[in-house]
Amino acid sequence: MENKKTLVLGASLNTSRYSNLAINRLVAYKHPVVAVGLRKGEVAGVPIATEKESFEEVDTVTLYLNPKRQVEYYDYILSLNPQRVIFNPGTENPELFELLKKNKIEFEVACTLIMLGTNQY
Repeated sequence: MENKKTLVLGASLNTSRYSNLAINRLVAYKHPVVAVGLRKGEVAGVPIATEKESFEEVDTVTLYLNPKRQVEYYDYILSLNPQRVIFNPGTENPELFELLKKNKIEFEVACTLIMLGTNQY
């Protein structure tokens, strides 16, 4: 299985948040992880950046931001030129779907945690 560098967008230090679980699970599955969130900190050894850092070679962006909060990240996501974007439950956003289509970036409405657990990641 190829390890896909993943950006967790909307990362949280709160251990009960799905973004936090996703970071832990991605690390456990040996995927390289980078993270952007509102507060600086670290989850499973992954530093959380609070700025839109230009990470290299991001394969997958997994979203944990509601559609309203995603707007300020549209250009950022496109600038990373990922292979795909995963819209976790509650993050579905038709406007961003269209932008991704125009830029030939794949996307799926799915749950990162379930995808990892069922070897579909």
